[in-house]
Amino acid sequence: MTAPTFDLTDHVIDGERRAGSGERIDVTNPATGEVIASIPAGTVQDVDDAVTAARRAFGSWSQVPVSERAAVVQRISEGILARRDEIAATISAEMGSPIGFATAVQASLPAFTAAGTAALAETFPWSEEIGNSLVVREPIGVVGAITPWNYPLHQIVAKVAPALLAGNTVVLKPSEVAPLSAGILAEIVENAGLPAGVFNIVHGTGQVVGEAISGHPDIDMVSFTGSTAAGKKVSISAAESVKRVALELGGKSACVVLPDADFAKAAKLGLGNGWINGGQTCTAWTRMLVPADRHEEMLGLLREAAAKYTVGDPAEASTRIGPMSSVNQQDKVNSYIKLGVEEGATVAFGGPDAAGELPSGGAYVQPTIFGGVTRDMRIAQEEIFGPVLSVMPYTDLDDAAEIANSTVYGLAGAVFAADTDSGVAFAKRMRTGQVDVNGGSFNPVAPFGGYGQSGNGRELGRFGLEEFCEIKSIQR
Repeated sequence: MTAPTFDLTDHVIDGERRAGSGERIDVTNPATGEVIASIPAGTVQDVDDAVTAARRAFGSWSQVPVSERAAVVQRISEGILARRDEIAATISAEMGSPIGFATAVQASLPAFTAAGTAALAETFPWSEEIGNSLVVREPIGVVGAITPWNYPLHQIVAKVAPALLAGNTVVLKPSEVAPLSAGILAEIVENAGLPAGVFNIVHGTGQVVGEAISGHPDIDMVSFTGSTAAGKKVSISAAESVKRVALELGGKSACVVLPDADFAKAAKLGLGNGWINGGQTCTAWTRMLVPADRHEEMLGLLREAAAKYTVGDPAEASTRIGPMSSVNQQDKVNSYIKLGVEEGATVAFGGPDAAGELPSGGAYVQPTIFGGVTRDMRIAQEEIFGPVLSVMPYTDLDDAAEIANSTVYGLAGAVFAADTDSGVAFAKRMRTGQVDVNGGSFNPVAPFGGYGQSGNGRELGRFGLEEFCEIKSIQR
């Protein structure tokens, strides 16, 4: 495996790497507290330079035949796969994802997403006849992409690949918490033959670089993934120039276990998805809804499953939960664990008193399962973004549907049932963007996005590509 060097940290503007002339932002390994790199703290001027380059490159890139743009995106996919192990080690070091998960998901899924996007070029309806109109799909222009730290490379590729295929140019702000994999991608993009100025990176904070991107009059669209609070600010800033905004925000997803379901399977898969990536996943099933008369039975099954989750060094293959991405995230999750106790939930596993069992040093938290959680508790309403599962009893299916739909979010969810048909029937009652029935696997070409305050627009596959297109009608 190629060891990561953490040296691809500059801005990339108009095909050139720029170290920046101002302050630097440290990148810290959350498992050790060690500073492993630093990135430039970008400025409004840096954003303006990147937008100017992207605007200049748009004229020629938008006219490149779709087949050639698809070939570039395919080469990006191949470049990611070729450097998968290096990318996985980098992501593990910058945000704490266990190396097994970082390899299988963090570094592999972006390659599959890029390849799937490239494959759309031949079947996507770039033009169609409706009556006497020729309806064509054209690129929007300059896209500003603002991405999070929890899946740092995949969330970039999920935006950049379709944006490029559609003929747009991009100005990217990766998360300052986990920016290093973006530097590797910049090198891959360059080697894939993308012209200078088509893909630009400006590092920095959301308060400076993020706001400059969302408010820039020469950016035609902003695609943002992050917290709901930050997404609201992006929308407000973007409104001044009436640019298109696509938001993928928070979640508080419900895993509903119907009375006739396989409870052992639901416990295993439900906990696994609730604690995936240390619970730092917007689609994590953080609420498990179970029949009231089988609540204690489910808690017992969950305790057995939870005992198999090793918390430790993310570089070790046996680790299933690494540190939180930062000390700030560690403090946030710990505060919610304490709050759950104060609100009267029952600690079924872990909890604040078990924190002494954690590895010394690093931003670790104690994975926790709460029982007897009611819908009015904050731990049942607010996104914790850590390995904390709330088990909530329900009386009947109508009550279960009401509880499942009782938050401001609607990003994902799950149903476990004796048969697929009854699971799908209940899934249709859930106000959420995607639902897995009996452990249905993630589909990287199906539309991904949320209802309510989980955002708007869709990513991935054909629906994700449509987000980056304008539609023109030509009457003849």
